[in-house]
Amino acid sequence: MADRRLQVFHAVAKHRSFTKAAETLFMTQPAVTFQIKQLEEQFNARLFERGHGQIALTEAGQMVFEYAERILALSSELDGRMKDLTGQVAGTLLIGASMTVADYLLPQVLGEFKTRFPNVVPRLLVGNSEAVQNQVAEHSLDVGFIEGESLLPSLVTEICCEDELQFVCAPSHPLAKRGAVTPDLLAQHAYVSREPGSGTREVADHYLQKAGVSPDALQAVMELGSPEALKGLVSTGYGFAIMSRATVAKETRLGELVGIPFSPRMVRNLSAVYAKQKFHSKLLASFVAFARERLAALTAAANQPAR
Repeated sequence: MADRRLQVFHAVAKHRSFTKAAETLFMTQPAVTFQIKQLEEQFNARLFERGHGQIALTEAGQMVFEYAERILALSSELDGRMKDLTGQVAGTLLIGASMTVADYLLPQVLGEFKTRFPNVVPRLLVGNSEAVQNQVAEHSLDVGFIEGESLLPSLVTEICCEDELQFVCAPSHPLAKRGAVTPDLLAQHAYVSREPGSGTREVADHYLQKAGVSPDALQAVMELGSPEALKGLVSTGYGFAIMSRATVAKETRLGELVGIPFSPRMVRNLSAVYAKQKFHSKLLASFVAFARERLAALTAAANQPAR
């Protein structure tokens, strides 16, 4: 309902990038540039300063940005309230998810929800847990699914399910035949880690510290930014990784990787986060409740012992 030019301007201002705004809005970059040019002509003012490959808001641009935030928030709230009034579960749902959730659990949840509510249009942004919760806090996303729980005071955290992290290695690894792995053994072997900001890494570091093992004592030979990259490298026999049991279920079943539980077990929560100070539509409430139920079922199934 809000002016499309304001939506485009807001995205460019948020990302400080025409390219990233185009990706977020599913538009071409020339179309984004055209919308900004039209808005500048309407206000007869330059809204961005461009130079050295970077952009910044002008004084006029900062004023437009502040009003755009309020206008877009009110427009979204009005749209949601009208759908609630008519009993509809419909509209666009902006979802963010950490890589573990997005790649291995959420696709099935989204498919089932879309089947039940065909007038819903989910849009999924994938990033690490830190990036996802920051965008929810900025109201760029309606809801996020992260590893662990958010410490941001502006967000509500709803725990969806428990997820087990395991020692993952190739069948040829020296520890591959063990029934369980204790933290004191880890420093003796090459370790392939997730990147800073990853929920998996945060949980693993906390677990090790609690067990009296400094994360810095591990032989961290590489940091990789996705579960798929970790699996690909570890399958060659180069080191071990700490990963969700759900992410390696297929590979362990096929014998390509080995997943070994830690002793004591390393577990974390997978959570839904959404903003406190924002209208929560029936669509959002329905999706969070549905996702919480289905994620619990999916992780429970993934964590069942192999037969």
